[in-house]
Amino acid sequence: MKIGIIGAGNIGGNLTRRLTALGHDVSVANSRGPETLKDLAQETGATAVTAAEAARGARIVVVTVPLKAVPDLPSGILDGATDDVAVIDTGNYYPQQRDGRIAAIEDGLTESRWTEQQIGHPVIKAFNGTYAQDILDKGRPQGTPGRQALPVAGDDAAAKQAVRDLIDQLGFDTVDAGGLDESWRQQPGTPVYGNRGDADAITKALADASPERTAEWRA
Repeated sequence: MKIGIIGAGNIGGNLTRRLTALGHDVSVANSRGPETLKDLAQETGATAVTAAEAARGARIVVVTVPLKAVPDLPSGILDGATDDVAVIDTGNYYPQQRDGRIAAIEDGLTESRWTEQQIGHPVIKAFNGTYAQDILDKGRPQGTPGRQALPVAGDDAAAKQAVRDLIDQLGFDTVDAGGLDESWRQQPGTPVYGNRGDADAITKALADASPERTAEWRA
């Protein structure tokens, strides 16, 4: 499968490593230009491209940039992707640490709904509460007892299934976390955020979530 990754930080870099190892055709981009990704490309066999080129021909596109940088992504970022492209949003809102105040999110819009509006395409929220190193180290074969599970939220059933299938290839179970308006259940400060539990533990953590954001995550 052709996969585009926009953002080459900890999550984006390790997804590039694992997905190329699985045989996928990965294009990876960052904000500084493909020449800064030569080492990652040489290590993995991925193709370093500009952000505007990352989605070309892609069936899955991963947007893994700081939330404050989403509005600065090139216009038409998904131009050239397949008609059924599934877009994964790994982002989190850190108003105090990084992003500043985003009024719509403060007023109750979920982080990924806001991202969806910025890029003009439905997104699937996944990997946002996952430790980057776990992507390399924690994957296990399907059926392994206690296999780590990741929550996945989104409105498009086909896109969500494509993402869940990809996560299974990476070695993790998934739990359907509902539609994008329910994705607050996996935002920072919730019981599922950073949770390394199996599917039962993740299901319980999602159910135990409160919509009230902790002080740490308020602007």
